[in-house]
Amino acid sequence: MMPAAADAALVDRLRRGERAAFRELYARFAQASFGFLLRLCGRRDVAEDLQQDVWLSIARHAARLEADTDLAAWIFTVARNRFVSSRRRADVAVPAGDPADLDLRAAEPAPTDDPACRDLERALASLPDVHREMLLLVGVEGMEVAQAAAVLSIRPDAARQRLARARAALAEALGEADGAIALERSTATARKEKARS
Repeated sequence: MMPAAADAALVDRLRRGERAAFRELYARFAQASFGFLLRLCGRRDVAEDLQQDVWLSIARHAARLEADTDLAAWIFTVARNRFVSSRRRADVAVPAGDPADLDLRAAEPAPTDDPACRDLERALASLPDVHREMLLLVGVEGMEVAQAAAVLSIRPDAARQRLARARAALAEALGEADGAIALERSTATARKEKARS
């Protein structure tokens, strides 16, 4: 995360329509937003389509940002909303129980030989969206709970409760007793993977 002053300056430049500001925003968040979308939907082709939609929307609305916009929260809110809309369309278009519906949730294998990372990706993919998105925002993207709450359009206290339940679900999926330890391990693993790419 960048300091608030740097974010405020970038927001100001985006509001003025500077192309260089948009390129800077894209360079800073494109990889993270794509990783978030890929882990949410589990399919590269769907994530690529959603990523295009996300950045077209961001380009269209950047000039209308409020001066105090939290850029990370804004980007991930747009990404999550695109994912949710995509899921709604898929739910309507695909009958329940159809294997194609399950395909939307199937996670691709992690691009690593690290067994812990593969286990983590499988565990994340097995969680309900509500838990997975919270863990991705806080654990992988390093957002504060209040930022994640803004992305998810919930109160901070509700976000803290959701995070606790998500940690417990991750611990169970990983076969561990402590959700906080599972989240810390997943955070460290995810950040190592981010640094390598």
